[in-house]
Amino acid sequence: MRDENLDLIKNIQKSFSRLSKGQKLIAQFITNNYDKAAFMTASKLGNKVGVSESTVVRFANALGYEGYPQLQKELQELIKTKLTTVQRLEMSQDYTNEGAVLKKVLKADMDNIKATIEEIDDEVFQNVVNSIFDAKRIYIIGLRSSSTLAEYLGFYLNLILDNVKIVTPGVSDVFEQMLRVGKDDLVIGISFPRYSTNTLNAINYTKEQGAVVIGITDSQVSPIASISDYTLVARSNMASFVDSLVAPLSLINALLVAVGMREKDEISSTFDKLEKIWEKHNVYNNKNTI
Repeated sequence: MRDENLDLIKNIQKSFSRLSKGQKLIAQFITNNYDKAAFMTASKLGNKVGVSESTVVRFANALGYEGYPQLQKELQELIKTKLTTVQRLEMSQDYTNEGAVLKKVLKADMDNIKATIEEIDDEVFQNVVNSIFDAKRIYIIGLRSSSTLAEYLGFYLNLILDNVKIVTPGVSDVFEQMLRVGKDDLVIGISFPRYSTNTLNAINYTKEQGAVVIGITDSQVSPIASISDYTLVARSNMASFVDSLVAPLSLINALLVAVGMREKDEISSTFDKLEKIWEKHNVYNNKNTI
């Protein structure tokens, strides 16, 4: 029987040496692409790595599962909570060669953007843009590593609209900042692994108050997706212990441009005023540095 104290990745690593050649190909693919494998049928996974469907089933059996569906279920559970930092380091053998790190990380970021393009739902994206313009007030919340994305989105959205509030950690309690959220408001929750419990609790609170919720996250099975009215998915497959936020940032850029184009005349006037202010107060260094 499979040791229940071992998580899936450790179980694969422990069993690797005794797997057949075909099963090792499956193990390597799952280890490096567990978020993709989680939604593949046994047949599709087999085709992806060049083995038969029966080999995939025997691989699941070799790990102690009754069948592939049980392995797939655990894969899906894994991507909900992702991995601890220590586990990520243990999986980072491909990044031990410093000379190859740059290309590997950049390639992984490119793959994340490509996957995001292929999976994005254009109709949902348009609904999100419409919701932004329909909202009385817009709250943006993203904590821990996602706070960078929230600040970026809030910074530019504030230049386009005048009803945006960024919920920030440390200034006051998150719930205090969102106390007045109501049914006419929009809440944009940004949540990437490892998912912040405080973000999820705050989003649940706003949902109870009747606000429309937009989730920006890495998967349709992430915790925030189940409580969002609209979910925008951007891949953030890890590079060692660091999650890639390149695709999420690119998605946010697209959202900002789409919103900005609807307010093109207004923001043109806004930026004209800002340019005069920036120049007057020497905000940017415009001197030639040749």
